[in-house]
Amino acid sequence: MSVMTVEEVANFLGVEAIRVERLERESLLIAVDKDEQDRPLFNAKDVEKYKVLAERLGGL
Repeated sequence: MSVMTVEEVANFLGVEAIRVERLERESLLIAVDKDEQDRPLFNAKDVEKYKVLAERLGGL
């Protein structure tokens, strides 16, 4: 399983890091673990699936 940091997810989705953290708080993008600074880490496959779904629904 490949994991992505908040910054990596933000770059991949083309949004700001604070938006990624909000998606995680709202359970729209589920974290699989936490890093040393207690920031969420995400499964890369989940992030890819979320991007496809968001694009189908009209964008991020």
